[in-house]
Amino acid sequence: MNAFDAIVIGTGQAGPALARRLAGAGWRVAIAERARFGGTCINTGCTPTKTMLASAYAAHLARRGAEFGVLAGGPVKVDMRGVQTRKNEIAGVGRAAVERSLRETQNITVLQGHARFVSPREVEVGETRLSSERIFINVGGRPSIPPIPGLGQTPYLTSSTILDLDNVPRRLVVIGGGYIGLEFGQMFRRFGAEVTIIETASRLIPREDPEISDAMRSVLEAEGIEILLGASDPTLRTDGAAIALSLRIAGGDRIIHGSHLLLGAGRRPNTDDLGTEQAGIALDARGYVQVDEQLRTNVPGIWALGECNGHGAFTHTAYNDSEIVGANLLGGGPRSLRDRITAYALFTDPPLGRAGLSETEARKSGRRVLVGRIEMENVSRAYEKGETLGMMKIVVDDDSKEILGAAFLGTSGDEAIHSVLDLMYAKAPYSLLQRAVHIHPTVSEFIPSLLDGIEG
Repeated sequence: MNAFDAIVIGTGQAGPALARRLAGAGWRVAIAERARFGGTCINTGCTPTKTMLASAYAAHLARRGAEFGVLAGGPVKVDMRGVQTRKNEIAGVGRAAVERSLRETQNITVLQGHARFVSPREVEVGETRLSSERIFINVGGRPSIPPIPGLGQTPYLTSSTILDLDNVPRRLVVIGGGYIGLEFGQMFRRFGAEVTIIETASRLIPREDPEISDAMRSVLEAEGIEILLGASDPTLRTDGAAIALSLRIAGGDRIIHGSHLLLGAGRRPNTDDLGTEQAGIALDARGYVQVDEQLRTNVPGIWALGECNGHGAFTHTAYNDSEIVGANLLGGGPRSLRDRITAYALFTDPPLGRAGLSETEARKSGRRVLVGRIEMENVSRAYEKGETLGMMKIVVDDDSKEILGAAFLGTSGDEAIHSVLDLMYAKAPYSLLQRAVHIHPTVSEFIPSLLDGIEG
């Protein structure tokens, strides 16, 4: 038996940060990783996808060169093997950095192998049994596979496996009009594929306000992507070397043919082979570890951080989980999930930056709200860059005058949103930002003007 002050299962964005913090406080920490260091973000999420999106943007901008008076000569060609090489090198640097930082940190013992609970205080990693009074779960998630008839006999890609394609699909069919489907759909359209995106809801990214969904649809259709909404009853089969997807939409039955199929319909937690039943850890109906506002499970001495707890499938929320737990354990608390404002981005081009409540959510809460809007075509910086698609909107509580949320769909929207997010954390009235003087010419300079025009 190997006894430690703490055991961390998984090396995603929460586990290593927490392990290093505990080790720095003098704790003896064991951390286990069954596959590649760095978790989803570095290996199949943020780092590789945003690296490939950058390549797709370069191809797109090169094709638009004549609009800017730049003539490169000849058609733009995409070398997918070159794209892959760049992606693998960048992800490899991040992966190696995570492993090196753990192995070189005093008081941390690194074990490679699949960790499973054998009791509330014991974990096995291969043939090694570890014990601790404090165990932290950071096992992440993976793509979910929807139960589509015929899928078992049809080749398909997920958000993980599509990253390894070294050729451009002739025609990519994407099931799922959420964040995964839209990022990959636009990416491979810019690489040169014909793309069809299929969504069961009546609009894309249905968690967002209708006007944001509509603007996103316009962005994608302007690039030649086919959008099919309200789809139901999908059935798959192979048709020679192609796949054939039969479905029902408002206009009747359709058969969509493609060379490749991407399943982009969500994710599921990696808890089904963790041995949670041996420790008595409660999971919800979807397999997420149930936690309280301080990330504690129902079993004293066991916490769950990151995607597997269902409180945010993002790198920044996972890292914040580690900060909450670390502060509460080492005297920097109390901290809790209640302190966190929902914030995320959709990294299409243009990107969507989101903070707090949508207008729909704010109105459903019963609040009296004020809303400010501006189209990106009226933002001088966007006009100068030739990137005028999208819009910005901010939602304000009419009683407290605090900002409830914002959605910036447009060039630099993923960066500009942070000035709003910071004011929300300060719980300051919107007039503070309204009177700010921002730098010209930027996208952010129009935020005060946007607030000048709020309406009830």
